[in-house]
Amino acid sequence: MKFTLSWLKEHLDTQAGVDEIAETLTDLGLEVEGIENPASRLSSFTLGKVIAAEQHPDADKLRVCRVATAEGEAQIVCGAPNARAGITVVVAKPGTYVPGIDTTIQVGTIRGVESHGMMCSEREMELSEEHDGIIELPSGEVGQSFTDWLAANDPAKVDPVIQIAITPNRPDALGVRGIARDLAARGLGTLKPETVEAVPGTFDSPLSVTIDDDARAACPVFYGRLIRGVKNGPSPRWLQDRLRAIGLRPISFLVDVTNFFTFDRNRPLHVFDADKVSGNLRVHLAQGGEVLEALDERTYTCAPGMVLISDANGPESLGGIMGGEETGVTDETVNVFVEAAFFDPIRTAETGRALKINSDARYRFERGIDPAWTPLGIEAATRMILDIAGGTPSHVIVAGEVPDHARAYRLDTDRCARLVGMDIPAETQRNTLESLGFVMDGDMAQVPSWRPDVQGEADLVEEVARIASLTKLAGKPLPRIQTGVPKPVLSPLQRREQAARRTTASLGYNECVTYSFIDRAAAALFGGGDDATMLANPISTEMSHMRPSLLPGLLQAAARNHARGMSDLALFELGYVFDGGEPGEQRLELCGLLVGRTGPKDVHGAARPVGVFDAKADAEAALVAMGAPQRSQIRRDGPAWWHPGRHGVVCLGPKNVLGIFGELHPKVLRALDVKGPAVAFTLWPAALPLPKTAKASRPALVLNDLQPVERDFAFVVDAEVAALDLVNAAAGADKALIDEVRVFDEFSGGSLGEGRKSLAITVRLQPQGATLTEKDIEAVAARIVEKVAKATGGTLRG
Repeated sequence: MKFTLSWLKEHLDTQAGVDEIAETLTDLGLEVEGIENPASRLSSFTLGKVIAAEQHPDADKLRVCRVATAEGEAQIVCGAPNARAGITVVVAKPGTYVPGIDTTIQVGTIRGVESHGMMCSEREMELSEEHDGIIELPSGEVGQSFTDWLAANDPAKVDPVIQIAITPNRPDALGVRGIARDLAARGLGTLKPETVEAVPGTFDSPLSVTIDDDARAACPVFYGRLIRGVKNGPSPRWLQDRLRAIGLRPISFLVDVTNFFTFDRNRPLHVFDADKVSGNLRVHLAQGGEVLEALDERTYTCAPGMVLISDANGPESLGGIMGGEETGVTDETVNVFVEAAFFDPIRTAETGRALKINSDARYRFERGIDPAWTPLGIEAATRMILDIAGGTPSHVIVAGEVPDHARAYRLDTDRCARLVGMDIPAETQRNTLESLGFVMDGDMAQVPSWRPDVQGEADLVEEVARIASLTKLAGKPLPRIQTGVPKPVLSPLQRREQAARRTTASLGYNECVTYSFIDRAAAALFGGGDDATMLANPISTEMSHMRPSLLPGLLQAAARNHARGMSDLALFELGYVFDGGEPGEQRLELCGLLVGRTGPKDVHGAARPVGVFDAKADAEAALVAMGAPQRSQIRRDGPAWWHPGRHGVVCLGPKNVLGIFGELHPKVLRALDVKGPAVAFTLWPAALPLPKTAKASRPALVLNDLQPVERDFAFVVDAEVAALDLVNAAAGADKALIDEVRVFDEFSGGSLGEGRKSLAITVRLQPQGATLTEKDIEAVAARIVEKVAKATGGTLRG
């Protein structure tokens, strides 16, 4: 938020200087980020008078001038076309820094003639873009400071500009009036009274506005007024100076009016060229697919639920964000329709994020504007338009109602010492709140409409402490009075993070912390690298995109270790990956990487290359530690960066994917220069279902003293049948008795024939109430054979 000192003094009667104001603002919680003071930049420049100007002997476009300066007469070579005798100019003597050309003036020789200084143009002094000639002043004394001359004759040019940081909870400080109110409450001046008188209308507006019933929550109220016969054009100089000072480009008076009130009162407005509006205006929710050509010369396609203002031809404005090009005002506009509406902050923020539109209106509406000033805003804008551009106003038309903001909280004056450690008299606390616009009714404080952030009694204490002085806040330990066992402070996802990190480290992995940014090529290998995740201002070309997976960072770390002679690696990382650039398009991921062999070279042959089942075992261990259910399914439809035949997707049902393990595709390893076998696993802790019931203690230990029984089966199945399908079929034969099913042998070829294989499994039966008889075991075995045959088509091997 930027504003000038003179703009602030339009609302605040104060004698304080810019340094005192800046220090006070920071102490109030409105941190000053910078001060641009033209007077300090121009303090070395003085006034001079050209005594004589003669043609340069060796250059047609140069003149040799004798100039009267504070140090006496000086010779200055000048190439400006208006350099002539008798004019008063601005002189930069040797040693003066000229900001517009980023040069410190020195005594120099130009085409054989010495020059002792420079006569400046406005652009060279960063006063404007004017550079056709040197500055000609209508008055002034030789040797007078140029900043003093500007302060007396053109004060806007030396008006200090203050920039403050706005926290999301202070939308009222997005208007100069709100900043002045804070300073007045501190005692740095008096807030000037403000009255907005209603402008009487002279005719009924032929242009009407309606709000659909389903859009009233998104746009509770809409005020509008038609003004006929306006004369649009450049704004008055005072308005242009203010807008330029805060970094805005003056466009035309009707547009500049809306920008002025946006910053002056945090009241965004919009103006339509009434002659371009077809029919009446309607505020409604988008159905999806509507197209708007906006004022930023871009075309946006709306999603369902976005707030639109449409006429008979279609959308003409995105409510609370940006107007449309079709009905925008121009210098030829003579009939203008002024809009002052209130839009829901949450819906405005969601729309702006979805369409990636950043505008001053969106920035304010999504934080919350003053709903009560909506009817006053239309009147204030009308008065300014009539005073400067003329015209005839209609009666104000109103659709909807101003939302009710009334609420009150009890001020407990004793609570201030307990919460912030400051002893402030009760009467001072009450006076502070009243100076901020709160209305005191006994102990109840009515919250003003421009403070949507005040939502409780503690917020009242915060306001009192803030105005007293944030620098005086001191931490004071309070006696801890607590009974019982405190509630856990970690969320389920945070507990899973801890368990995953400890378990993976205990398996022998080394934890890595890699950058969240990777290069486009590496991101593309793992399904990323699009514009949605591209950084606007990357550190380097190797960090141009947000990572879509943790694997590229770990593989690049492995490649760096390979280059240094480390070939056997076990690395893991726990961090966030990004599917897009918007909030909510990121997820927590645990990734482990094994490269090379399971151990150092050994004469007994204990070390072997890492394989897919090493990654599977470690993934299962991490899942168990995070509380994953015991039973899960494994599919083979993982992304393209996994080996197509040597990976598994761990899931609960067809949609809930918990993770992936397996070998990485050889082309990925080649692209990232990783040598040797490499297997990995990727898990998503947030995908694990939460326990259905929260238990304060572990369940009772259940011991079984009955002898378990194991039976082996060998089934001949087609070569394409997955072992997991056979295991699941066998386990489903009797869920009460069957405790475990595991594969212990696989055989193919020989007498089995082409396309067939033998899978041997061990089934462990755990009796519950009585020892199993041979008849019971045979019955279970028959059901196992039947289930496997039905699920896989397998038969017992003879």
